[in-house]
Amino acid sequence: MSQAPHLSISSLKRAGVGLLLWAASSLVMAADPEPAMKVEQVGPHSYYVQGLSQLGSTKNQNFISNAGFVITPQSVVVIDALGSPRLAERLTAEIRKLTPLPISDVILTHYHADHIYGLQYFKQLGARITAHVAAKEYIQSDTASLRLEASRTDLAPWIDDKTRLVLADTWINGPTSLKIGGWVFEIDHVGPSHTPEDLTVFVPNEKVLFAGDLFFNGRLPFVGKANSSQWILSLDQMLKHDATAVVPGHGAASMDPKKDITMTRDYLKYLRTSMGAAVQDFVPFEEAYKATDWSAFEATPMFGFANRMNAYNTYLLMEEEALEKKR
Repeated sequence: MSQAPHLSISSLKRAGVGLLLWAASSLVMAADPEPAMKVEQVGPHSYYVQGLSQLGSTKNQNFISNAGFVITPQSVVVIDALGSPRLAERLTAEIRKLTPLPISDVILTHYHADHIYGLQYFKQLGARITAHVAAKEYIQSDTASLRLEASRTDLAPWIDDKTRLVLADTWINGPTSLKIGGWVFEIDHVGPSHTPEDLTVFVPNEKVLFAGDLFFNGRLPFVGKANSSQWILSLDQMLKHDATAVVPGHGAASMDPKKDITMTRDYLKYLRTSMGAAVQDFVPFEEAYKATDWSAFEATPMFGFANRMNAYNTYLLMEEEALEKKR
């Protein structure tokens, strides 16, 4: 007679923890409705979906960034891949409501997690992925791997052990024009700004510019360790396009690009001016931050989360620039 396998107390505990995690994930999926995903039209054949102005979470499926798409005569071109495979699947379902044409290409504006975790879904559909070569260093780094590992806990079950980092099929280096589906997509490398690999995508047929995280419409940008001086120049470059609509990485599309892009540019300039003056006068950061008049930006969404970090990182950047001038 066969006997049941012996199970130690520790193995039973591990099994119990696993069951609890599975049950918790199932309850999350059952209890929380999926965040709404609404397609907005910004050109004759150009569209986007707008992410929530929140931090990524299990509840929102990491739907905190935008993605765009253009329906050419022959195929669909997607710009950015959203923050989880499930979101990419949902975006594809929305595209299918408009056209049966295949999704042939995904162009990435940059390789931040909230824009790339949906890549593997589009790759399974056979899409070609295009990005700037400067992203290679990050995507193959320990930082990217550790971020994904943390996301498997923080964003479960939408990011799990099956979620993987996906390399581009085509790496570009500098301004490039791609002809896809009979239409031209003008790609500019405008980094290092928000990231070293920043790209913008302009579709002349549509007069629509996809700006990635160079432009946060209706909310403060996350500056991080960005080169804000180059970022300001990149925004000036964006304004040279004959665009009637600009789709940002976060926030609603702009139908008044000059006004809205100028707001982001003015904020970055103000950070550099205020923090630069503090550095020049040897004022400690805490004192400088309290003394700075932030009233022009306090009502802007994400101010409470982003502004202090933006100011601190800009303060450090201005210190570095001051040291460089002395060398």
